[in-house]
Amino acid sequence: IANSNLASVEFFWSIGIPVYEGYGATEVTNAAAHTWAGGVRLGSVGKPTPGVEIKLADDGEILIRGPNVMKGYWNRPEATREAISADGWYLTGDIGRVDSDGFLKIVDRKKEIYVLATGKNVAPQLVENCLKLSSCIAQAFLIGDRRRFISALIVPDLKAIQNRLGLTEPLLFGDVRVEQTLREEIDRTTEKLSPYERVKLFASVPEPFTVENGMLTPTLKLRRKIISQRYSKEIEALYCDNHR
Repeated sequence: IANSNLASVEFFWSIGIPVYEGYGATEVTNAAAHTWAGGVRLGSVGKPTPGVEIKLADDGEILIRGPNVMKGYWNRPEATREAISADGWYLTGDIGRVDSDGFLKIVDRKKEIYVLATGKNVAPQLVENCLKLSSCIAQAFLIGDRRRFISALIVPDLKAIQNRLGLTEPLLFGDVRVEQTLREEIDRTTEKLSPYERVKLFASVPEPFTVENGMLTPTLKLRRKIISQRYSKEIEALYCDNHR
């Protein structure tokens, strides 16, 4: 399960169902990396398969080389040159991190990386997945590409916040207690990130992102362009001069 949701993997392990994550691509005939019994690190897709080399480019892109990597696309030499380097490395288009023990973690797609106005690179999925570790945050959408700082749109889980606060009466969207709880949870779930990756400002929105309203793809990925257009006023308000 490449780039799986950490909370989901933790859930399966907690009920006694082992989940072994792996990483590969159509251009790679077998798994390029995988975990194994006795070699599991939650949130990681494991170590390289024997005979396969994996390294990170200067920008964090995952590169794969080995006998399992394709020779090229059929009758598409230009596409092949874009995907396979002269020395045989397959350019995956994925951004990764390797820990001190050699375990690979998939961070995001290269094309989705945000570049802040300061020049810092931020992987939105990494931050969004941190935020969603809170039961009080149903969904999160990160903003920040070419902006001065990171902000977010948050869909709150009002029932979870109500339970967190020990309230008997239902909470309404926009309640100050909702906003305070979200702020606390945003800070808590992202405290281990670099300062420039943390959410400085946020706006809570009442409508969930769904396939039906066009804000999720059929595979449940965020439609970033559509969400940005739908909430353009809320987003611009986060970056007004009053928030410098």
